Amino acid sequence: MKVQLLWFKRDLRIRDHRPLVEAAKRGCVLPLYVVEPSVIQAPDYDPCHWTFIRRSLEELREELARRGAPLVVRVGEAVEVLEGLLRQYPVESIWAHEETGNAITYARDRAVRRWARERGVVLDESPSNGVVRRLRSRDGWSRIWEQRMAAPVLAPPDVLRPVAIDPGPLPTHAELGLGVDRRQGAQPGGERAAHALLESFLAGRGYRYHREMSSPVTAFEACSRLSAHLAYGTISTKQVVQALRKQIAQTTDAEVRRALRAFDARLHWRCHFMQKLEDEPGIEHHNFVRALDGMREGDFRRDWFDAWREGRTGYPMVDACMRCLEETGWLNFRMRAMLMSFAAYHLWLHWREPGLHLARLFVDYEPGIHWSQCQMQSGTTGINTLRIYNPSKQLTDHDPQGVFVRRWVAELRDLPVEFLAEPWRMPSRRNGYPDPVVDHETAIRRARARLSEFRRRAEVRRECQEVAVKHGSRKGSSRRPARGRGMIPP
Repeated sequence: MKVQLLWFKRDLRIRDHRPLVEAAKRGCVLPLYVVEPSVIQAPDYDPCHWTFIRRSLEELREELARRGAPLVVRVGEAVEVLEGLLRQYPVESIWAHEETGNAITYARDRAVRRWARERGVVLDESPSNGVVRRLRSRDGWSRIWEQRMAAPVLAPPDVLRPVAIDPGPLPTHAELGLGVDRRQGAQPGGERAAHALLESFLAGRGYRYHREMSSPVTAFEACSRLSAHLAYGTISTKQVVQALRKQIAQTTDAEVRRALRAFDARLHWRCHFMQKLEDEPGIEHHNFVRALDGMREGDFRRDWFDAWREGRTGYPMVDACMRCLEETGWLNFRMRAMLMSFAAYHLWLHWREPGLHLARLFVDYEPGIHWSQCQMQSGTTGINTLRIYNPSKQLTDHDPQGVFVRRWVAELRDLPVEFLAEPWRMPSRRNGYPDPVVDHETAIRRARARLSEFRRRAEVRRECQEVAVKHGSRKGSSRRPARGRGMIPP
């Protein structure tokens, strides 16, 4: 009997998994996950990513084995691994989900498609969310998204016909040369954890989502915390949308409906931002508006970047957020946006290096969202309102008692609350906490002047219009963005 090879990538689940269902209908199933050296050695990869993935793979292997065909894990580049399996087994088809990943996985997928054509192997790739491959126009995109979200959620097959093959071990961090995962407070992976989070969010945690998602004091509880699970596919966007809308329909409390609808809108916008990278993969490396090339590239200050990266800028909210990320791998959207904005405007750093550092910190790193958002917060998309955050005001507005800052910036734990936003006004009691790396007002005046200089250029205005046509949302969209959108929506 011909073998159906089921290739898992960022879809580490058994529920609502079309490739799994289709492969099971057609013959013996060989479920495969490939640990690719080119991916795990890339500058946007971190041991925290493998921690989440490995836990998810453990559970996935367990669930597949219960159905008769345990997950096969191999280390190597995808084409080489697939070629080796084709030589050993009569592979008829490869089933997989589409992926909107970084440049490495984009090139990998193209190479696999070429290899499959040359070897006469059918490669069937299914959409995994609301991102549309080979989209000709943004017109009507929201309608397609809604149609996909309304499709039935697929139940996993009860039985899989196995292939006689050694599943292989799940490699450790050390075996992959990844080093130690520093984020000991990060959330665990796995399909069961994803559904538990969704259930608790809909049962009460999310009832003040719209009011509490902006503050790092309340966001860890009030936000869904599904972002990593959506990024690695331990739950599908469709599953979340349908469960969410069912809860909205059953809720009579107007305030709760408002909260859940705000989350619904952000799920829509999650795919909206991923679509940008799908349509233009190069934005991982270059500005949306190419006429803005050169605006920051020659002004990179390594000492400023290091201060930002190490959480010692002298701005308590910035430093608390960075230190929090080092431990937990997660932060709410507004604080992520503030971190990127501070790097772009206060420190005048090009978005690429700060973006790589944040990619390594975020357990929920999703390239399709990450790079368009890094550019959005840096003013290089040409179509988004400039958001320049005052870090002292962010502390006053979203951590007025200093709960979050005192937790993560030990030097300031005993500082009176009236000085927390601007500790430099009390230099004698800062326990070694540094002065601000730049003055807020001076840095922002400089940034605005430089931005204005570039934005007045005719070629910049022309490209901004082109970006709006290709990547902008449409006024006729059935779903509208939530106010205050930031780095990683859910």
